[in-house]
Amino acid sequence: MTDLSHLAIPGNEIALRVTPKASRNEIRVGEDGLRAYVTVVPENGKANAAVVKLLAKALGVAKSRLTLIRGETARDKVFRLD
Repeated sequence: MTDLSHLAIPGNEIALRVTPKASRNEIRVGEDGLRAYVTVVPENGKANAAVVKLLAKALGVAKSRLTLIRGETARDKVFRLD
């Protein structure tokens, strides 16, 4: 599990690219930024929910503190930490 606790600052915006239907759930830090891989399909918000759960765990915060502010139906998403 990737430790992103250094990004857990209230008001911080976290941008990442999501790949649904991956072989495993994980977050990777690369040269081009954060990438989230989730095993669920992008239907009815299932992938977004999986990304919130995964990102909250990596940040060490509650899921309720993350708000999706951009990219609800796109692969590129931006979350705000409240």
